[in-house]
Amino acid sequence: MKKILLITAKVVGILVLVILIIAGVIVYKSVDYTQYSLKIDKSAFPDVKTPADIAKLSEKLVSQMSLEEKIDQLYGEKMILAPKLAINFLYRHRFPHVYVGLNERLNIPPWVLSDGPRGARVLDKKIKAVTTFPVAMARGASWDIELEAKINEVIAIEIRANKANYAATPCINLLRHPAWGRAQETYGEDPWLLGEFGLASVNAIQKHNVMACPKHFALNSIENSRWVVNVNADERTLREVYLPHFKKTIQDGKPASLMSAYNKALGEYCGNNKYLLTDILRNEWGFEGFVSSDWISGTYDGVASIQAGLDVEMPWQKYYSYDALEKGIEDGQITEADIDKIVTRSLKTRLKYAFADDIMEYSADLIAQASHIELAREAAEKSMVLLKNENVLPFSKSKNKTIAVIGRLADSTNTGDQGSSNTTSAYNITPYEGIMAYNKTLENNVVFDNGLDIEQAKKIASIANEVILIVGYTYQNEGEYMSIGHEEMEISAKAGKLVGKKGIGGDRENLQLIPHDEKLIKELASTNKNLVVVYIGGSAIDMATWENEVPAILFAWYSGMEGGNALARIIYGDVNPSGKLPFTIAKNQSDYPFFTPYTLDIKYDYYHGYTLFDKKNLEVAYPFGFGLSYTTFEYSNLQITNPIINNNEKLNVTIDITNTGVTDGEEIVQLYIGFKNSSVDRPIKLLRDFKKVLLMAGETKTINLDVAAKDLAWYNPKTKNWEIEAMEYELYIGSSSASKDLLKETFSLQSHDLNP
Repeated sequence: MKKILLITAKVVGILVLVILIIAGVIVYKSVDYTQYSLKIDKSAFPDVKTPADIAKLSEKLVSQMSLEEKIDQLYGEKMILAPKLAINFLYRHRFPHVYVGLNERLNIPPWVLSDGPRGARVLDKKIKAVTTFPVAMARGASWDIELEAKINEVIAIEIRANKANYAATPCINLLRHPAWGRAQETYGEDPWLLGEFGLASVNAIQKHNVMACPKHFALNSIENSRWVVNVNADERTLREVYLPHFKKTIQDGKPASLMSAYNKALGEYCGNNKYLLTDILRNEWGFEGFVSSDWISGTYDGVASIQAGLDVEMPWQKYYSYDALEKGIEDGQITEADIDKIVTRSLKTRLKYAFADDIMEYSADLIAQASHIELAREAAEKSMVLLKNENVLPFSKSKNKTIAVIGRLADSTNTGDQGSSNTTSAYNITPYEGIMAYNKTLENNVVFDNGLDIEQAKKIASIANEVILIVGYTYQNEGEYMSIGHEEMEISAKAGKLVGKKGIGGDRENLQLIPHDEKLIKELASTNKNLVVVYIGGSAIDMATWENEVPAILFAWYSGMEGGNALARIIYGDVNPSGKLPFTIAKNQSDYPFFTPYTLDIKYDYYHGYTLFDKKNLEVAYPFGFGLSYTTFEYSNLQITNPIINNNEKLNVTIDITNTGVTDGEEIVQLYIGFKNSSVDRPIKLLRDFKKVLLMAGETKTINLDVAAKDLAWYNPKTKNWEIEAMEYELYIGSSSASKDLLKETFSLQSHDLNP
C-alpha cells in the first residue's frame, strides 16, 4: 500500500511539474513573444511598383491560398492570444502586439493595431512609456484643426516607433448626451465639428504609413448596455445627424479601415449590419478599405458577418472559425468567392502600406522627445475652457503669497479612462505639481490638501491668498465600461437598472459632481473669494447648485501628461485661455434628450445638443461654442461676397475681428446657417465653418469663411436623395451659438439639385 501511495505521489509530482513547465512556457511565450516585420520583403515581389501592381498581386496571392489560409486572413490571432493579452496586462502593464493576417508562406506581413485616441497604446519590448495627450474631447474644445493634425502625427510616429501600423482612432461617435461614458474619446456634440476633426486625424495618421481606423460605426453613444442595446433612428436622423461625420471622414480622408460598433443599429448588430457596412459604406460612399470588428464582443455570427461585409474579427478567431465558415459554404449561405472578395480588398489596402516608403525613420528615441512633450502641453493649454471669471483670473505673479491647492484629485495622476484609449505615460504632472513648480520661482508657499476633511480645508483656504480647487471624475466614474460580463450587462439592460455590482467606468447616472465635491465647493466659496474651481472630466456637468457661489470656473478636462504645467500657465496668465465648449451645458438635466445606461432599446431623435435647445427655445447654462478669454473681441463688417448662389457654388463670407483688450489672444470664429424658410422641419441653425485666429492686443483681422451649397442639403427619405432647397437662408457669425453672440445676414440659393 505504501508503495502504491509513493508511486501515486510520484506521478502526481510529475504531472504538477509538467503543468508548471507548460504554464512557464506559456508565460514566457506571452511576454517574450515573437515579433514580425510589418513591411513587405520587396525582393520577393520585384515587379510590384504601382498601386495597380499591388491590386493585381493581392488577387494573385488570394488565388494561391487554401480556404484555411483565406480564413486565417479574417481574424486577429488564434485563441492562444487570450493568455498573451492577460499576462501582458497583469504582469507587464502593457498592451501587446496582436499580429493580424500573417502568411509566411506567401510573404504576406501582418498588421498590428494600436489604439490611439490620446497616445500610442501598444508598447514595444524596449519602450516603457509614450507621450500622453489630452483626451479627444479636450482637443475638440480647442477648435484647432491644425493642432489636431500635429497631435495625430506625433501619435502615428510613436505608434510606428512601437512597431505597430494601425491606429484604432479617431473616435467620431456623436455626443448625444453628456452622461455617455466614452464622451472623453470623441470631439463633441456637433457632426460638422466631428467631421473636421476626424478628417484632420485620418490625414495626419496616414501620412506616416499608419492605417487609420475611425470608430465606432455606428449609433454608438451608450456604454453600460453597449453589447446588448438596439439603437433606432429614422432615416433622416441617421443620415443628417449620426452619419455625416463618418461620411466626410471616409470620402475625404480615405482611411484604410473602419471599426464597427458593439451595439445593434436598426435591429441588427453593427458587425452583421449589411445596410451599414455594404449598402451605405461601400455602395453609396465608395469606401475601399476594410472593416474590423470592435474587440471580443463585436461579432456574433460569422456567416452573417461575411454576408454583411465585415472583413476582420478582432482580436482572435471565434466566429470566423473554419468549421462555421466551411459549413456556411456547404449550406449555400456564403460562397468561397465571398471570402475571396473580403480577403482581396483587405490585402489591396494593407499591402499599400506594407510596400510604401516611409518619410522618416521611426526609432525608439523619438518617443516622448522634447517637441512631443511641448505639443502635449500646448494641446492642454489650448483645450482649457474658461466658463466664468469675475475678475479673479489670471492670478497675480507677485511673490511671498500662500496658494492653497485643494481637492482629492489635485495630486492624482488622472489622464482619463483605463479602457482601450489608455496610455502608459512617460510621466504625469498633476495639478498640484504644476502649481508648485510654477510658484517655486516666485518664492510662494504652496499648500496641498486633499479636501477630505472639509473643516481642515476651510482653515487652509482662509489663510491663503489664492485657492485652486480641483474637482471632477476619474476612470472609476466614467469611461469605457470594464470588468463586467455580457450576461450581467444583459440582465441590467432588461431590468432597466443596475443589477449586481457595477463595473469600472461606464456611463454616469447623474451629471452632478459627487456630493463631497459639491459640499467642498460651497464651503470654500464662502471662506475665500479669490478662488477658481477647476473641473477634471470628459463631458458636461450640472453646476446649478454651486456655480453662482464661485467667482471662476475652468474646464481642464483630462489634460494629459503635461496637464499640471498647462494649468499653471493658464491660471497665472502666461497663456490666455482660448478653448470653447464642444457641447452645450443645459440649465436643467431634464432638458437633454432621454438617456439611460441600462436598456435593450432606445430611440435617437433628430434633435440633440444646441439644435434641440434652439428648437425648443430653452435657456441653457452655457451654449455650444462658448468660452471666455483674458481679452475681449469685437465682430464687425460682416460681408457676403456673393449673396445669391447656385447649387454648385460656395458662399463666400468675410468678417472683421478686433482684439479690443490689452492681452494677445486667440478667438474661434463660428459660422452657422439658418433654415427658417425651409418647407421641411429643420434645425434653427447648423455649424458649417469655423476658424481659430490669433490676434495681438488692438489688432484687427479680416477673416474669410465659406460654405459649399451641398452642405445646405437635407436628406429626403422618400426620394432617398440629398436635396437643396431654393430659398433664402440665414447666415450667423460670432463667438458662440448663442443668439446674442451672433451677427446675422441673409443669402439666397436660386436653384436646387438632387444628390449634391
